[in-house]
Amino acid sequence: MASVVATGRSVSVRSGVDGTVAVGVELLEGRRIVHARTSSDYRRGALARHDGESLTRAAQLARELRIPLVLELSSSGADVSVGIDALHGWGGAAAAVAACSGIVPVIAAAVGPVVSGPALLLGLADLVIMAPEAVAFVSGPAMVAAFTGVRLAPRELGGAAVHATASGLCAIEADDVLDAVAELLEFLPDHADEEPAVLPSGDPGDRLAPELRTVIPPAERASYDVRDVIRAIADDGALSEVWMRWAPQLVTSFARLGGRAVGVVANQPRSLAGTLDIAASQKGARFVRLCDAFNLPIITLVDTPGFLPGKDLEWRGMIRHGAELVFAYGEATVPRLCVVLRKAFGGAYIVMDSRGLGNDLCVAWPQSEIAVMGAPGAVQILHRRTAPADRVAKEAEYREQLLTPWVAAERGLVDEVIDPAETRIILHRALRALATKRELLRGRKHGGGPL
Repeated sequence: MASVVATGRSVSVRSGVDGTVAVGVELLEGRRIVHARTSSDYRRGALARHDGESLTRAAQLARELRIPLVLELSSSGADVSVGIDALHGWGGAAAAVAACSGIVPVIAAAVGPVVSGPALLLGLADLVIMAPEAVAFVSGPAMVAAFTGVRLAPRELGGAAVHATASGLCAIEADDVLDAVAELLEFLPDHADEEPAVLPSGDPGDRLAPELRTVIPPAERASYDVRDVIRAIADDGALSEVWMRWAPQLVTSFARLGGRAVGVVANQPRSLAGTLDIAASQKGARFVRLCDAFNLPIITLVDTPGFLPGKDLEWRGMIRHGAELVFAYGEATVPRLCVVLRKAFGGAYIVMDSRGLGNDLCVAWPQSEIAVMGAPGAVQILHRRTAPADRVAKEAEYREQLLTPWVAAERGLVDEVIDPAETRIILHRALRALATKRELLRGRKHGGGPL
Protein backbone atom coordinates (compact mmCIF):
# COMPACT_ATOMS: atom_id res chain seq x y z
CA MET A 1 0.00 0.00 0.00
CA ALA A 2 1.41 3.38 -0.98
CA SER A 3 1.92 6.12 1.56
CA VAL A 4 2.47 9.84 1.17
CA VAL A 5 5.63 11.22 2.73
CA ALA A 6 5.88 14.98 3.25
CA THR A 7 9.11 16.87 3.91
CA GLY A 8 10.08 20.52 3.84
CA ARG A 9 11.42 20.00 0.34
CA SER A 10 9.07 17.58 -1.40
CA VAL A 11 6.00 15.40 -1.38
CA SER A 12 6.51 11.86 -2.60
CA VAL A 13 4.61 8.65 -3.18
CA ARG A 14 6.60 5.58 -2.15
CA SER A 15 6.10 1.95 -2.96
CA GLY A 16 5.42 -0.28 -0.01
CA VAL A 17 7.46 -3.14 -1.53
CA ASP A 18 10.47 -4.24 0.54
CA GLY A 19 13.80 -3.79 -1.20
CA THR A 20 16.67 -1.45 -1.91
CA VAL A 21 14.90 0.97 -4.25
CA ALA A 22 12.12 3.47 -3.49
CA VAL A 23 10.42 5.31 -6.34
CA GLY A 24 8.18 8.34 -6.11
CA VAL A 25 6.77 11.25 -8.06
CA GLU A 26 7.90 14.28 -6.11
CA LEU A 27 7.92 18.07 -6.10
CA LEU A 28 11.44 19.47 -5.97
CA GLU A 29 11.44 23.24 -5.60
CA GLY A 30 8.13 23.29 -7.46
CA ARG A 31 9.20 20.93 -10.27
CA ARG A 32 7.68 17.47 -10.64
CA ILE A 33 10.29 14.72 -10.93
CA VAL A 34 10.41 10.95 -10.80
CA HIS A 35 12.80 10.27 -7.95
CA ALA A 36 14.34 6.80 -7.59
CA ARG A 37 16.61 6.30 -4.62
CA THR A 38 18.54 3.30 -3.39
CA SER A 39 19.06 2.64 0.29
CA SER A 40 22.44 1.40 1.48
CA ASP A 41 20.78 0.29 4.75
CA TYR A 42 19.41 -2.83 3.04
CA ARG A 43 22.12 -5.29 1.88
CA ARG A 44 24.45 -2.29 1.43
CA GLY A 45 22.29 -1.19 -1.46
CA ALA A 46 22.74 -4.42 -3.43
CA LEU A 47 20.28 -4.62 -6.31
CA ALA A 48 18.12 -7.73 -6.63
CA ARG A 49 15.92 -8.34 -9.66
CA HIS A 50 12.93 -6.52 -8.23
CA ASP A 51 15.14 -3.53 -7.43
CA GLY A 52 16.21 -3.37 -11.06
CA GLU A 53 12.57 -3.61 -12.04
CA SER A 54 11.77 -0.69 -9.73
CA LEU A 55 14.44 1.41 -11.46
CA THR A 56 13.04 0.31 -14.81
CA ARG A 57 9.56 1.39 -13.78
CA ALA A 58 10.93 4.76 -12.60
CA ALA A 59 12.49 5.41 -16.01
CA GLN A 60 9.32 4.31 -17.80
CA LEU A 61 7.23 6.54 -15.54
CA ALA A 62 9.45 9.54 -16.32
CA ARG A 63 8.91 8.97 -20.04
CA GLU A 64 5.16 8.47 -19.63
CA LEU A 65 4.72 11.60 -17.49
CA ARG A 66 7.32 13.56 -19.51
CA ILE A 67 9.14 14.81 -16.44
CA PRO A 68 12.80 14.61 -15.35
CA LEU A 69 14.25 11.40 -13.89
CA VAL A 70 16.45 11.77 -10.82
CA LEU A 71 18.46 8.76 -9.64
CA GLU A 72 19.91 8.92 -6.13
CA LEU A 73 22.30 5.98 -5.93
CA SER A 74 24.30 4.16 -3.30
CA SER A 75 24.78 0.51 -4.20
CA SER A 76 27.31 -2.27 -3.65
CA GLY A 77 26.32 -3.74 -7.04
CA ALA A 78 24.18 -6.63 -8.13
CA ASP A 79 22.98 -8.85 -5.26
CA VAL A 80 25.30 -11.87 -5.37
CA SER A 81 22.94 -13.96 -3.23
CA VAL A 82 20.26 -14.07 -5.95
CA GLY A 83 22.54 -14.88 -8.87
CA ILE A 84 21.98 -14.05 -12.52
CA ASP A 85 18.51 -12.56 -11.86
CA ALA A 86 20.20 -9.58 -10.19
CA LEU A 87 22.23 -8.88 -13.33
CA HIS A 88 19.11 -9.12 -15.45
CA GLY A 89 17.38 -6.61 -13.17
CA TRP A 90 19.91 -3.81 -13.46
CA GLY A 91 20.42 -4.58 -17.16
CA GLY A 92 16.75 -3.87 -17.74
CA ALA A 93 17.11 -0.66 -15.73
CA ALA A 94 20.04 0.39 -17.91
CA ALA A 95 17.98 -0.10 -21.07
CA ALA A 96 15.08 1.91 -19.62
CA VAL A 97 17.35 4.79 -18.56
CA ALA A 98 18.98 4.78 -22.00
CA ALA A 99 15.51 5.05 -23.55
CA CYS A 100 15.02 8.31 -21.61
CA SER A 101 18.03 9.89 -23.30
CA GLY A 102 17.07 12.94 -25.30
CA ILE A 103 13.44 12.69 -24.18
CA VAL A 104 13.54 13.74 -20.52
CA PRO A 105 16.50 15.05 -18.49
CA VAL A 106 18.24 12.31 -16.51
CA ILE A 107 20.25 13.49 -13.50
CA ALA A 108 22.07 10.96 -11.33
CA ALA A 109 23.40 11.66 -7.85
CA ALA A 110 25.97 9.38 -6.20
CA VAL A 111 25.58 9.66 -2.42
CA GLY A 112 27.69 6.69 -1.35
CA PRO A 113 29.53 3.78 -2.98
CA VAL A 114 28.20 2.99 -6.47
CA VAL A 115 30.00 -0.19 -7.46
CA SER A 116 30.26 -2.67 -10.32
CA GLY A 117 27.67 -2.84 -13.10
CA PRO A 118 25.14 -0.45 -11.52
CA ALA A 119 27.88 2.22 -11.60
CA LEU A 120 27.29 2.34 -15.34
CA LEU A 121 23.88 3.87 -14.62
CA LEU A 122 25.82 7.02 -13.70
CA GLY A 123 27.41 7.02 -17.13
CA LEU A 124 23.97 6.93 -18.78
CA ALA A 125 22.82 10.13 -17.07
CA ASP A 126 22.90 13.55 -18.72
CA LEU A 127 24.52 15.03 -15.62
CA VAL A 128 26.07 13.41 -12.55
CA ILE A 129 26.32 14.95 -9.09
CA MET A 130 28.57 13.41 -6.44
CA ALA A 131 28.50 13.92 -2.69
CA PRO A 132 31.87 14.15 -0.87
CA GLU A 133 31.49 10.62 0.52
CA ALA A 134 30.59 9.06 -2.83
CA VAL A 135 32.85 6.64 -4.71
CA ALA A 136 32.12 4.97 -8.04
CA PHE A 137 33.97 2.29 -10.00
CA VAL A 138 33.30 -0.78 -12.10
CA SER A 139 36.26 -2.80 -10.76
CA GLY A 140 37.10 -2.21 -7.10
CA PRO A 141 40.48 -1.76 -5.37
CA ALA A 142 40.88 -5.51 -4.69
CA MET A 143 40.36 -6.35 -8.36
CA VAL A 144 42.74 -3.60 -9.47
CA ALA A 145 45.42 -4.84 -7.07
CA ALA A 146 44.99 -8.46 -8.23
CA PHE A 147 45.34 -7.58 -11.92
CA THR A 148 47.85 -4.71 -11.81
CA GLY A 149 49.58 -4.94 -8.45
CA VAL A 150 48.65 -1.32 -7.73
CA ARG A 151 46.96 -0.79 -4.38
CA LEU A 152 44.53 2.09 -4.10
CA ALA A 153 42.05 3.27 -1.51
CA PRO A 154 38.44 3.51 -2.77
CA ARG A 155 38.59 7.30 -2.93
CA GLU A 156 41.87 7.22 -4.84
CA LEU A 157 40.28 4.90 -7.39
CA GLY A 158 36.86 6.48 -7.78
CA GLY A 159 36.19 9.30 -5.35
CA ALA A 160 34.31 12.47 -6.27
CA ALA A 161 37.56 14.39 -6.80
CA VAL A 162 38.83 11.73 -9.23
CA HIS A 163 35.64 11.78 -11.28
CA ALA A 164 35.51 15.59 -11.22
CA THR A 165 39.07 15.99 -12.53
CA ALA A 166 40.26 12.83 -14.30
CA SER A 167 37.33 10.84 -15.70
CA GLY A 168 34.83 13.63 -16.39
CA LEU A 169 31.97 11.61 -14.91
CA CYS A 170 31.11 14.13 -12.19
CA ALA A 171 29.55 17.37 -13.43
CA ILE A 172 29.04 18.89 -9.96
CA GLU A 173 30.41 18.11 -6.49
CA ALA A 174 27.84 19.02 -3.83
CA ASP A 175 27.17 18.48 -0.14
CA ASP A 176 23.42 18.63 -0.79
CA VAL A 177 22.80 16.74 -4.01
CA LEU A 178 19.10 17.63 -4.24
CA ASP A 179 19.91 21.33 -4.04
CA ALA A 180 22.29 20.81 -6.95
CA VAL A 181 19.60 18.89 -8.88
CA ALA A 182 17.14 21.74 -8.32
CA GLU A 183 19.68 24.29 -9.58
CA LEU A 184 20.28 22.31 -12.78
CA LEU A 185 16.57 21.83 -13.41
CA GLU A 186 16.10 25.61 -13.40
CA PHE A 187 17.74 25.61 -16.84
CA LEU A 188 16.15 22.47 -18.29
CA PRO A 189 12.61 21.81 -19.51
CA ASP A 190 10.56 18.82 -18.40
CA HIS A 191 11.03 17.12 -21.75
CA ALA A 192 12.53 17.58 -25.21
CA ASP A 193 9.31 18.90 -26.81
CA GLU A 194 9.21 21.82 -24.42
CA GLU A 195 11.39 24.92 -24.18
CA PRO A 196 13.09 25.92 -20.91
CA ALA A 197 11.10 28.38 -18.84
CA VAL A 198 11.75 32.07 -19.47
CA LEU A 199 12.12 33.76 -16.09
CA PRO A 200 11.57 37.46 -15.46
CA SER A 201 14.83 39.34 -15.09
CA GLY A 202 15.54 42.78 -13.68
CA ASP A 203 18.75 42.92 -15.73
CA PRO A 204 17.86 44.78 -18.96
CA GLY A 205 18.83 43.13 -22.22
CA ASP A 206 20.11 46.44 -23.60
CA ARG A 207 22.64 46.85 -20.78
CA LEU A 208 26.13 47.84 -21.89
CA ALA A 209 29.08 45.92 -20.44
CA PRO A 210 31.99 48.40 -20.65
CA GLU A 211 34.22 46.08 -18.58
CA LEU A 212 34.50 43.86 -21.66
CA ARG A 213 36.57 46.54 -23.42
CA THR A 214 39.43 45.89 -21.01
CA VAL A 215 38.94 42.25 -19.99
CA ILE A 216 41.55 41.02 -22.49
CA PRO A 217 45.09 42.11 -21.52
CA PRO A 218 47.10 44.06 -24.13
CA ALA A 219 49.96 41.55 -24.01
CA GLU A 220 49.43 38.90 -26.69
CA ARG A 221 50.30 35.93 -24.46
CA ALA A 222 48.65 37.24 -21.28
CA SER A 223 45.75 35.25 -19.89
CA TYR A 224 42.42 36.23 -18.36
CA ASP A 225 39.45 34.39 -16.89
CA VAL A 226 36.78 33.85 -19.55
CA ARG A 227 34.23 33.48 -16.74
CA ASP A 228 34.48 37.27 -16.38
CA VAL A 229 33.20 37.55 -19.95
CA ILE A 230 30.33 35.15 -19.23
CA ARG A 231 29.37 37.05 -16.09
CA ALA A 232 29.34 40.35 -17.97
CA ILE A 233 27.00 38.86 -20.59
CA ALA A 234 24.71 36.83 -18.31
CA ASP A 235 21.72 38.13 -16.37
CA ASP A 236 22.87 39.42 -12.98
CA GLY A 237 26.35 37.99 -13.60
CA ALA A 238 25.14 34.50 -12.67
CA LEU A 239 26.37 31.24 -14.18
CA SER A 240 26.10 27.57 -13.22
CA GLU A 241 29.21 25.77 -14.44
CA VAL A 242 29.31 22.02 -15.02
CA TRP A 243 32.45 19.84 -15.26
CA MET A 244 34.38 22.74 -13.75
CA ARG A 245 37.50 20.74 -12.86
CA TRP A 246 37.59 18.43 -15.87
CA ALA A 247 39.34 19.77 -19.00
CA PRO A 248 39.45 23.29 -17.47
CA GLN A 249 40.69 24.83 -20.74
CA LEU A 250 37.05 24.72 -21.86
CA VAL A 251 34.29 26.25 -19.73
CA THR A 252 30.79 24.80 -20.06
CA SER A 253 28.09 26.66 -18.17
CA PHE A 254 24.39 27.34 -17.96
CA ALA A 255 23.31 30.97 -17.72
CA ARG A 256 20.40 33.26 -18.59
CA LEU A 257 20.23 36.10 -21.06
CA GLY A 258 17.08 38.21 -21.05
CA GLY A 259 15.49 35.55 -18.84
CA ARG A 260 16.16 32.80 -21.41
CA ALA A 261 18.23 29.79 -20.40
CA VAL A 262 21.34 29.32 -22.56
CA GLY A 263 24.36 27.07 -22.64
CA VAL A 264 27.77 28.73 -22.89
CA VAL A 265 30.88 27.03 -24.32
CA ALA A 266 34.06 29.08 -23.92
CA ASN A 267 37.80 28.59 -24.33
CA GLN A 268 39.64 29.32 -21.09
CA PRO A 269 43.00 31.07 -21.71
CA ARG A 270 44.03 30.52 -18.08
CA SER A 271 44.44 26.79 -18.70
CA LEU A 272 46.73 25.49 -21.47
CA ALA A 273 46.15 28.81 -23.28
CA GLY A 274 42.67 27.61 -24.24
CA THR A 275 43.95 24.85 -26.52
CA LEU A 276 41.71 21.88 -27.26
CA ASP A 277 42.68 18.32 -26.38
CA ILE A 278 40.77 15.04 -26.19
CA ALA A 279 39.06 15.76 -22.87
CA ALA A 280 38.08 19.30 -23.86
CA SER A 281 36.61 18.05 -27.14
CA GLN A 282 34.58 15.38 -25.34
CA LYS A 283 33.42 17.85 -22.71
CA GLY A 284 32.31 20.41 -25.28
CA ALA A 285 30.59 17.79 -27.43
CA ARG A 286 28.64 16.36 -24.53
CA PHE A 287 27.47 19.79 -23.39
CA VAL A 288 26.47 20.89 -26.90
CA ARG A 289 24.45 17.70 -27.39
CA LEU A 290 22.75 18.19 -24.01
CA CYS A 291 21.79 21.78 -24.85
CA ASP A 292 20.56 20.77 -28.30
CA ALA A 293 18.49 17.89 -26.91
CA PHE A 294 16.64 20.16 -24.49
CA ASN A 295 16.30 23.29 -26.61
CA LEU A 296 18.84 25.60 -24.99
CA PRO A 297 20.46 28.13 -27.36
CA ILE A 298 24.25 27.82 -27.42
CA ILE A 299 26.62 30.78 -27.06
CA THR A 300 30.23 29.99 -28.01
CA LEU A 301 33.06 32.28 -26.89
CA VAL A 302 36.22 31.66 -28.92
CA ASP A 303 39.80 32.31 -27.87
CA THR A 304 41.99 29.38 -28.88
CA PRO A 305 45.35 29.06 -30.66
CA GLY A 306 44.47 25.55 -31.85
CA PHE A 307 44.64 21.91 -30.83
CA LEU A 308 47.20 20.85 -28.24
CA PRO A 309 50.03 19.02 -30.07
CA GLY A 310 51.55 15.78 -28.83
CA LYS A 311 52.32 12.22 -29.85
CA ASP A 312 50.33 10.78 -26.96
CA LEU A 313 47.23 12.78 -27.93
CA GLU A 314 47.46 11.69 -31.55
CA TRP A 315 47.89 8.04 -30.61
CA ARG A 316 44.94 8.20 -28.21
CA GLY A 317 42.65 9.45 -30.97
CA MET A 318 42.78 13.25 -31.19
CA ILE A 319 41.29 13.11 -34.68
CA ARG A 320 38.39 10.92 -33.63
CA HIS A 321 37.64 12.76 -30.40
CA GLY A 322 38.15 16.20 -31.93
CA ALA A 323 35.54 15.20 -34.50
CA GLU A 324 33.05 14.64 -31.67
CA LEU A 325 32.87 18.40 -31.14
CA VAL A 326 32.51 19.01 -34.89
CA PHE A 327 29.72 16.42 -35.05
CA ALA A 328 27.87 17.87 -32.04
CA TYR A 329 27.83 21.41 -33.42
CA GLY A 330 27.08 20.21 -36.94
CA GLU A 331 23.99 18.31 -35.73
CA ALA A 332 22.72 21.02 -33.37
CA THR A 333 19.50 22.72 -34.49
CA VAL A 334 19.03 25.19 -31.63
CA PRO A 335 19.99 28.88 -32.07
CA ARG A 336 23.78 29.14 -32.09
CA LEU A 337 25.64 32.40 -31.49
CA CYS A 338 29.43 32.69 -31.77
CA VAL A 339 31.67 35.49 -30.44
CA VAL A 340 35.38 35.54 -31.39
CA LEU A 341 37.11 37.23 -28.46
CA ARG A 342 40.79 37.06 -29.38
CA LYS A 343 42.38 34.09 -31.21
CA ALA A 344 40.65 31.68 -33.57
CA PHE A 345 43.21 29.63 -35.41
CA GLY A 346 43.19 26.55 -37.61
CA GLY A 347 41.07 23.48 -36.99
CA ALA A 348 40.17 24.70 -33.50
CA TYR A 349 38.54 27.78 -35.08
CA ILE A 350 36.40 25.48 -37.20
CA VAL A 351 35.24 23.21 -34.36
CA MET A 352 34.30 26.12 -32.07
CA ASP A 353 31.02 26.63 -33.97
CA SER A 354 32.40 28.52 -36.97
CA ARG A 355 30.25 29.79 -39.82
CA GLY A 356 31.14 26.67 -41.77
CA LEU A 357 29.41 24.53 -39.12
CA GLY A 358 26.23 26.55 -39.52
CA ASN A 359 26.01 29.04 -36.67
CA ASP A 360 23.20 31.60 -36.82
CA LEU A 361 25.30 34.62 -35.84
CA CYS A 362 29.04 35.17 -35.69
CA VAL A 363 30.50 38.42 -34.36
CA ALA A 364 34.08 39.33 -33.48
CA TRP A 365 35.80 41.81 -31.22
CA PRO A 366 38.12 44.33 -32.98
CA GLN A 367 41.33 42.87 -31.52
CA SER A 368 40.50 39.31 -32.57
CA GLU A 369 42.65 37.30 -34.97
CA ILE A 370 41.06 34.74 -37.29
CA ALA A 371 43.39 32.76 -39.54
CA VAL A 372 44.93 29.39 -40.31
CA MET A 373 47.64 30.12 -37.76
CA GLY A 374 49.32 32.93 -35.87
CA ALA A 375 51.81 35.33 -37.43
CA PRO A 376 55.08 33.64 -36.26
CA GLY A 377 54.07 30.23 -37.65
CA ALA A 378 52.75 31.68 -40.89
CA VAL A 379 55.90 33.72 -41.54
CA GLN A 380 58.03 30.65 -40.83
CA ILE A 381 56.21 28.86 -43.68
CA LEU A 382 55.70 31.74 -46.12
CA HIS A 383 59.07 33.43 -45.66
CA ARG A 384 61.34 30.68 -44.45
CA ARG A 385 64.35 32.11 -46.26
CA THR A 386 63.87 35.59 -44.85
CA ALA A 387 66.62 36.76 -42.52
CA PRO A 388 65.65 36.57 -38.83
CA ALA A 389 66.06 40.32 -38.51
CA ASP A 390 63.40 40.87 -41.18
CA ARG A 391 60.85 38.43 -39.80
CA VAL A 392 59.49 40.88 -37.24
CA ALA A 393 58.44 43.21 -40.06
CA LYS A 394 56.94 40.29 -41.99
CA GLU A 395 54.93 39.22 -38.94
CA ALA A 396 53.57 42.75 -38.52
CA GLU A 397 52.64 42.81 -42.19
CA TYR A 398 50.88 39.44 -41.90
CA ARG A 399 48.91 40.61 -38.87
CA GLU A 400 47.80 43.78 -40.61
CA GLN A 401 46.78 42.10 -43.86
CA LEU A 402 45.37 38.73 -42.83
CA LEU A 403 44.78 38.45 -39.07
CA THR A 404 42.18 41.18 -38.58
CA PRO A 405 38.51 40.22 -38.17
CA TRP A 406 37.59 42.55 -41.04
CA VAL A 407 39.15 40.08 -43.48
CA ALA A 408 36.78 37.37 -42.22
CA ALA A 409 33.90 39.88 -42.29
CA GLU A 410 34.60 40.74 -45.95
CA ARG A 411 34.29 37.05 -46.80
CA GLY A 412 31.01 36.64 -44.90
CA LEU A 413 32.55 34.44 -42.22
CA VAL A 414 31.88 37.07 -39.54
CA ASP A 415 28.60 39.00 -39.56
CA GLU A 416 29.88 42.05 -37.72
CA VAL A 417 32.89 43.39 -35.85
CA ILE A 418 31.42 44.81 -32.66
CA ASP A 419 32.29 46.95 -29.68
CA PRO A 420 32.90 44.45 -26.86
CA ALA A 421 30.71 46.55 -24.56
CA GLU A 422 27.72 45.80 -26.81
CA THR A 423 28.16 42.03 -26.75
CA ARG A 424 25.27 41.39 -24.35
CA ILE A 425 22.95 43.70 -26.33
CA ILE A 426 23.71 42.01 -29.65
CA LEU A 427 23.37 38.49 -28.25
CA HIS A 428 20.10 39.40 -26.53
CA ARG A 429 18.65 40.80 -29.76
CA ALA A 430 19.75 37.72 -31.70
CA LEU A 431 18.16 35.37 -29.17
CA ARG A 432 14.87 37.24 -29.43
CA ALA A 433 14.99 37.10 -33.23
CA LEU A 434 15.83 33.39 -33.20
CA ALA A 435 13.25 32.44 -30.56
CA THR A 436 10.99 30.99 -33.26
CA LYS A 437 13.76 29.20 -35.16
CA ARG A 438 12.67 25.78 -36.37
CA GLU A 439 14.39 23.20 -38.55
CA LEU A 440 12.82 20.35 -40.49
CA LEU A 441 14.64 17.24 -39.27
CA ARG A 442 15.22 14.41 -41.68
CA GLY A 443 13.91 11.08 -40.54
CA ARG A 444 16.71 8.70 -39.58
CA LYS A 445 17.37 6.36 -36.73
CA HIS A 446 20.38 8.32 -35.46
CA GLY A 447 23.70 9.65 -36.64
CA GLY A 448 26.71 7.37 -36.47
CA GLY A 449 29.09 10.06 -35.21
CA PRO A 450 32.51 9.57 -33.62
CA LEU A 451 32.35 8.20 -30.07
